[in-house]
Amino acid sequence: MTDTQHAKYLLSIPSVRERAQSVFAKATTTGHGTAFTIDMTRVPDVVDCVVRLIARDYGTDYAAIPPHGRWQHFNVGGVDRITPLVEAWIAAGVANDDVARRLLDLFVVSVLLDAGAGNKWVYHDAASGSTYNRSEGIAVASLAMFANGAFSADSTQPFQVNGNALSALSHETLAKGMQASEENPMEGIAGRASLMQRLGSALTASPEYFGEDARPGNLLGYLLQHPTTTTTTTTTSPGPVIQLTTLWDALMAGLAPIWPAGRTQLAGVSLGDAWPCELLNTPGSEFWERITPFHKLTQWLCYSLLVPIKKYSGATFVGEELQTGLPEYRNGGLLVDLGVLTLKPEILAAGLDTARVNNASSFGKPYEVPMYTPDSDVIVEWRALTVGFLDHLLPLVNEKLGTQLSLAQLLEAGTWKAGREVAAEKRPETKGPPIDLLSDGTVF
Repeated sequence: MTDTQHAKYLLSIPSVRERAQSVFAKATTTGHGTAFTIDMTRVPDVVDCVVRLIARDYGTDYAAIPPHGRWQHFNVGGVDRITPLVEAWIAAGVANDDVARRLLDLFVVSVLLDAGAGNKWVYHDAASGSTYNRSEGIAVASLAMFANGAFSADSTQPFQVNGNALSALSHETLAKGMQASEENPMEGIAGRASLMQRLGSALTASPEYFGEDARPGNLLGYLLQHPTTTTTTTTTSPGPVIQLTTLWDALMAGLAPIWPAGRTQLAGVSLGDAWPCELLNTPGSEFWERITPFHKLTQWLCYSLLVPIKKYSGATFVGEELQTGLPEYRNGGLLVDLGVLTLKPEILAAGLDTARVNNASSFGKPYEVPMYTPDSDVIVEWRALTVGFLDHLLPLVNEKLGTQLSLAQLLEAGTWKAGREVAAEKRPETKGPPIDLLSDGTVF
């Protein structure tokens, strides 16, 4: 195979699980990776924590657990912000497919803005009078900007996203919409603005995916008209049948230009959220064999877009099981906080030094959490092990519950939420993860 073919593989969705499983198998066989030691005897503690959380929030009504996705974040605080919006559109004569397009517009922008905001930033929602932070805060802020037409090129049509409007989105406009300031600092705000500008250029450059008006929502038409899309007439789920890989490939190709320069490349192809992992650096291995792809934001986007597409176009998807658990700090933090993964002493010391050099502090207290850059081997290994452990946990949780949750349901009701709650118990001042990221706002 050529490097071009290897690059194509590393951009595919199956490569994420396959490479992560290689890292997981090596590390769990020896009991350690390059940066972490592993204690498999603590895995039952994680299972018990997740099972307790699911029982608390859902009882045995497992069918009520939604798949992991951005939709739930918009409804933080028990306020349904999406349904009234959709009902108003439909009452105004907007067709279901166009409802889906509008939601895809919103979700694409909101998801791509959803990298870690840091421990200090908050957003005040004027409509509810409540204050939110992190992912939910970004969701509510992005929804307000969307409803106000901040991403639209047509002042008469605020509820849309256009490429040329994003290309013109300034750092100052985004900061104002996010209520970010010196007093309310948001990590990576400049990186987010640059990402939105690159998204605008990408939408404009790919009319085959995003149409002449450069809208993310036009992906729906691309999917429905794709030669691999079929139609079923079954009474249970009539409508279009779309291959998940069709959506995945469109997102990877259409959004390729948005990732920052300097990301890992192979044969001149930018691989996006994919990084060399030292644990795969064996004698005689080639460079491409050491790369571990994650594509976390694209996966988060894929999970999130499935819901409005299914709900408003009547489509079903084939191949959803190809998606993996998300390699981000809530899922990974749970494994660290409950003792499955422990940083080696010299790695921990180096991370604490980085935190001190970067003046990481919160609420006036020393911030005793190690910090690393996204491309560091520590973070790459942590993320790969997170993907592997999520696959490992799913059957264990299902066995204990006596049901068959999907991985997307486990993420939503279990590991992600558990990671956040355990973090809040262990670090009440910040509620942050046990390992911190020196973030540019474009990874997680």
